[in-house]
Amino acid sequence: QGQLVESGGGLVQAGGSLRLSCTASGRRISMYAMGWFRQAPGKEREFVAGIAWTSGTTYYVDSVKGRFTISRDNAKNMVFLQMNSLKPEDTAVYYCAVALIGSGPGVKYDYWGQGTQVTVSS
Repeated sequence: QGQLVESGGGLVQAGGSLRLSCTASGRRISMYAMGWFRQAPGKEREFVAGIAWTSGTTYYVDSVKGRFTISRDNAKNMVFLQMNSLKPEDTAVYYCAVALIGSGPGVKYDYWGQGTQVTVSS
């Protein structure tokens, strides 16, 4: 299904913003659901946001609702995560992932990127 590469991470102060990008090489991702996950040191990987491939329905973990927005640009074969009002607890490695079947937090994500680090300072 191709490779996924995340970019856009970095170091920001609390209250700042970052936009994460995920681009796919090889086959197009437009027909699949996409998700963003994150993993902080000492914690399990957590679903952050997802977007369906047909309806455009979006999903968010409660802790980021109203602050993060997931979107996709199928023409560019990319998915984005706009992160506003960042908090120190958002610090984690963020991963882009593809679900071949289904969408949202409760489905299997089959392909993963290598992740991009987001660090939010207080």
